[in-house]
Amino acid sequence: MPTLTHFDAAGQAHMVDVGDKSETRRMAVAAGRIRMQPETLHMILAGNTHKGDVLGIARIAAIQGSKRTAELIPLCHPIALTHISVEYDIDAAACEIGCRVKAETVGRTGVEMEALTAVSVALLTIYDMCKAIDRGMQILSIRLLEKAGGKSGHWLADQMGNV
Repeated sequence: MPTLTHFDAAGQAHMVDVGDKSETRRMAVAAGRIRMQPETLHMILAGNTHKGDVLGIARIAAIQGSKRTAELIPLCHPIALTHISVEYDIDAAACEIGCRVKAETVGRTGVEMEALTAVSVALLTIYDMCKAIDRGMQILSIRLLEKAGGKSGHWLADQMGNV
């Protein structure tokens, strides 16, 4: 049975010691989506919001959020990111914008939390920029899709439901 690594033998929370781990190339991909009214999606895609380029600003927010993960998640290690990419997928029929982030580093601990934080911040930024016209937006299905590197190796979410 796997154990929770952020607790010691006495059950006290602690930061995991990664000092003896090897530095390896590490990568994580996370995704999520935001659902909105058709008019809201149309305004975002047309660039008709008075706040500017919603998706461009959310992309910058995602990158900034990934770099600040250790400040937000108490037991996360601060890590030097080597690359962050942010992509959007528009599903007009479902009135959704999907966000996918790939985070990379060379280090002793993974970048799953950085990828997940980046997706969360991107979607929250879209919500913030559009809430004046659509307070009912829903942020959905933020999840890890893939991770690679380190002792645990490669992991890929089961696309049929384990996401």
